[in-house]
Amino acid sequence: MQDDTIAAISTAIGGSGIGIVRISGPDAVQVGDRVFVSPGGRKKLIDQASHTIHYGTVQDEGKTIDEVLVSLFLAPKSFTMEDTVEINCHGGVYATKRVLETVLKNGARPAQPGEFTKRAFLNGRIDLSQAESVIDVIQAKNEYALCNSVSQLKGSLSRKVNDLRERILYETAFIESALDDPEHYSLEGYPEQLEIRMMDLIRILESLISSADNGRMIKEGISTVILGKPNAGKSSLLNLLAGEDRAIVTDIEGTTRDTLEETISLGGITLNIVDTAGIRNTQDCIEKIGVSRAKEKAESADLILYVVDSSRPVDENDEEILEILDGKKTIVLLNKSDLTPVVTKEDVCSFTKYRFPVLEISAKEETGIDALENLLKEMFYQGEISFNDEVIISSARQKAELVSALESLKKVLESISSGLPEDFYSIDLMDAYAALGRVIGREVGEDLVDEIFGQFCMGK
Repeated sequence: MQDDTIAAISTAIGGSGIGIVRISGPDAVQVGDRVFVSPGGRKKLIDQASHTIHYGTVQDEGKTIDEVLVSLFLAPKSFTMEDTVEINCHGGVYATKRVLETVLKNGARPAQPGEFTKRAFLNGRIDLSQAESVIDVIQAKNEYALCNSVSQLKGSLSRKVNDLRERILYETAFIESALDDPEHYSLEGYPEQLEIRMMDLIRILESLISSADNGRMIKEGISTVILGKPNAGKSSLLNLLAGEDRAIVTDIEGTTRDTLEETISLGGITLNIVDTAGIRNTQDCIEKIGVSRAKEKAESADLILYVVDSSRPVDENDEEILEILDGKKTIVLLNKSDLTPVVTKEDVCSFTKYRFPVLEISAKEETGIDALENLLKEMFYQGEISFNDEVIISSARQKAELVSALESLKKVLESISSGLPEDFYSIDLMDAYAALGRVIGREVGEDLVDEIFGQFCMGK
């Protein structure tokens, strides 16, 4: 499959200053020479050094298609580790497509989604976890998602996994050597030593696995539901966070009858936020449906913003809401702090059996949002994130393999505890080694590779 030469448009198709057509493969330079003409026709790409840029035109049967700059990257010093030519043309839809058509006409075939990155993986330039981080960089919705993806692209997860694999392989090699050559390698006291080392590896794996929920929220956003009684200011809060009037706001209770969803960024954190109907006992059949949907959304939420109207006393509707909040990450927002308070922070703490953080805000006066932003960072990211040495798992596939490795190492502890022979240790150690290998693509099948890269855009 890698013996041919591929090409695709690597920039977003639309009106822009520049569009890039990328060519990669053994004949990339030759294909480039068939379409590229330098001023006077004197320069050939095949005679040029790697990492150089050349001015000229793209021509099809003597007809000029566009004025271009051509970048040349020779193997192995390219993204795919193959000869690569990038034609920088004008970014109009028609112009870019015509350049690609000319390239395909002269010996390249259309690239499959993610095929450039797939070749980088197959040629050993990056491992599978780094390849997955490429699409995460492209799809990053906020600063934290971008920083985490760039960190993994640089190999933060790869280094951690490779270190774990090396430590497991050392133990396996020692056991095998001792079983094959007992005169020179003694296993006396070794199970106790191995138990200590396994506990350390298990601690590291558990830390990585526990980061997966935060990783998902960093990548996809925090599923957030706004709950409260009618007219507590839920829709006003949504409008404030969204920066526009997304929800209808009136003084009439029960204005919001259905859920309203919006994705917003608050201090670099993505919130997939849902405004809901006010929770109260009602005879209105339509409003009842809205209340039911509000409860359903709250059930699966990562975070609940419980909006309390501080200018009105609490009642039985608040008690119903508190039942919904049982076991949920919740922030209580005392809204309408610009009015004379009837409910205070102390009151909230007294009528709730849970220790929820409480913030005073005013959606009308637009106050208290900075405090909410800081609290979100505390709750989900333990303050400001540093990506220098922190590894956060953001892939469900990676998490599943880490869980598999963890279970295998726990079986090693069970074997030690049961006093089983040392060769039993090797079986589970190698299972853990293989699972970690699948995280970085050392032991994966072709179908999985195709599935992962099939999620990429065409020219990456």
